[in-house]
Amino acid sequence: MSLAHLAAASAYTTPPLWRILTKTGYFVGLSGAIGATVTYAAAVRPSLRATESAAADADVLRGRSARHLAWAGVVLLISGYFQLAGRVARAGKGMPFGDALAPSRIADFLNAPAAKGAWVAQGTLYLLQNLVLLATAAVLIPLFAPAARRRLDALALTGLPLSLAVTLIAAIPATAPDGADRILDLVLDQVHIVSGTVWIGGLALLAVLAGARGRLGADAGTLWADLWRRFSLVALICVGAVLTSGLWMSWRHVGAISQLWSTSYGFFLLIKILLVLGMVAAGGVNQFWLMPRIAQARRTDPTSSLVHLTLHHFPRVVWAEVALGAAVLAVVPFLAGSARSEAGSPPAVSSGSIFAAGAALVLALAASLYGTARAAEALARRQDPTAATTAAATAAA
Repeated sequence: MSLAHLAAASAYTTPPLWRILTKTGYFVGLSGAIGATVTYAAAVRPSLRATESAAADADVLRGRSARHLAWAGVVLLISGYFQLAGRVARAGKGMPFGDALAPSRIADFLNAPAAKGAWVAQGTLYLLQNLVLLATAAVLIPLFAPAARRRLDALALTGLPLSLAVTLIAAIPATAPDGADRILDLVLDQVHIVSGTVWIGGLALLAVLAGARGRLGADAGTLWADLWRRFSLVALICVGAVLTSGLWMSWRHVGAISQLWSTSYGFFLLIKILLVLGMVAAGGVNQFWLMPRIAQARRTDPTSSLVHLTLHHFPRVVWAEVALGAAVLAVVPFLAGSARSEAGSPPAVSSGSIFAAGAALVLALAASLYGTARAAEALARRQDPTAATTAAATAAA
């Protein structure tokens, strides 16, 4: 069945181009700001402190991190403005997107009175969100200046909670949530956004940093081995959060497996699921194939082979994950509506059995991720047979 036929049969409305571009751009901006600040704080900064890396290598990575964070601030600022204009266009009946870009239109939207029954005006929440967005950009953009890079740690750690607040504030409802399901929708939607942006944005930062390998010394492999190890833990947590929240959201919007190919919403959701699974598979290559070899090289040859693995092989897989992540962000604007509504299925209603099944799935997922981490550690600890033979021959001599 063609996509056009699906859209016509299910009354699915393809979002306009400006909506696709503004929403994708906004999530790119969030990924850049949230992912880069979290990854710098959780992986890059600790690795630079924990390993005895050469001062020149540390300066290279700090400088490139600073420029990446500064560009993330620029992208967040620009995409945030267009996202706000998109909200204005959707709030006005038939308002062209070009008209919604006018500051006067945006001001009217932000100053609109609260709706009946709301505890606060929706525009006030969006105003607060965009003030925090401006503050985030104001913290990150100065990192273009060499003088500001001396305060990289302080600025990155300040930008981290601010960038998180940008998405969290937007999720605050202006009216009281109607039931536990709605509260879970709000919470798990933000879990999905934050974990996804950390995962994609963190991969992008590390891929960019790895591009500086030509300026690093021969001993940079040790630093990068530690950096990849730290980020692998961050990525594993993000995978668990993305899959857990994704299961809930999929159940809420899809009433049957067949709706993944019989409705337009389900069709785009299926594409997103396949792309995410591709990212998970690429991460599995890193976890089970590259990380054990990096650990072995770190024990036996901390120079050439370690550098080759950490700065040549590993980044190639990471760039593939970044490409898949960008494709995921491009699909997100098409997930409008619900497969249930398109197919005429009743809305999803939670119950004790649903929560029990969900808890069992989450526990099974947590156990599988824990097993994945332990299996990867066991592979990393396993001694290279060649190295063992060499060691035995040396001892016998």
